[in-house]
Amino acid sequence: MSSSLSAKDALVPKGDAPQAAGGGGRSKAAGRKRMRRRIWSVVPIATFLAIVGLWALIVAVLDIPNYLLPSPWAVFEQIVTGWPVLWENAQTTIAEILLGFGISIVIAIPLGLLVARSLAARQIIYPPVMLVQLVPKVAVAPLFVVWLGLGFSSKLLLTVLMTFFPLLVSSISGFSILDSRFLYLTRSMGASGWQTFRFLRFPAALPVIFSGLKTSATLAATAAIVAEFVGSNSGLGYVLLQATNTLDSTTVFAVLVLLTLLGVILNYVVELIEFLLTPWQRAKLT
Repeated sequence: MSSSLSAKDALVPKGDAPQAAGGGGRSKAAGRKRMRRRIWSVVPIATFLAIVGLWALIVAVLDIPNYLLPSPWAVFEQIVTGWPVLWENAQTTIAEILLGFGISIVIAIPLGLLVARSLAARQIIYPPVMLVQLVPKVAVAPLFVVWLGLGFSSKLLLTVLMTFFPLLVSSISGFSILDSRFLYLTRSMGASGWQTFRFLRFPAALPVIFSGLKTSATLAATAAIVAEFVGSNSGLGYVLLQATNTLDSTTVFAVLVLLTLLGVILNYVVELIEFLLTPWQRAKLT
């Protein structure tokens, strides 16, 4: 009996049973991790639905008049019935947001690299940029209308000014954050300046740059609406101002919902691009 048992034991490689148990444990842990990710992915949607439900409940229980606080169903109905007008004006606002945000990206990130890498640029360029940033944008917005009129250009200029500085600061910080020891290592390995920038400096700066992009994306929608408040003949800000003047609270809330959706979509687009461009960061998100 003992000889037969020892023969069987000899046929089974040592450690297989613990490995099988460990593999099963790892698969269960991975399954629980996936389940937690799915649950947490549903939480934002559940939170939004809870807010809408609480909004509807407050309006119904307190019997709030429609001109003070319309119900979410009335706001949704207004979006559907007034969609042609809302969409026509939304196209102007979307163009202001995207073009102004895009111009800021094209200018601020290369300028941030220049300021981070050049002492002369830091001393010559950064102080005037800081001075422009300290000037209240809402105060100078009427001047843009005087100089450029009620058209698209004045709104675009204000959007660029409001989104430019946060992205510039994050770009300067991102390109300055790299440890000099890594640079010594790449030089000792014979890497060129372009290779060092492409494979080391730029990837290291991306997380900080994307934090500035998210801030600027939020400010882009605010800047476009503020510019349309100051003076415009189209755009969601113009519709919002007209509805406020006529005490049309339902239209006001409909425009606010659309503006919120625009901001959320733009922010998620930035996060998606960050997810694709920074694969080393994905482990932190899971």
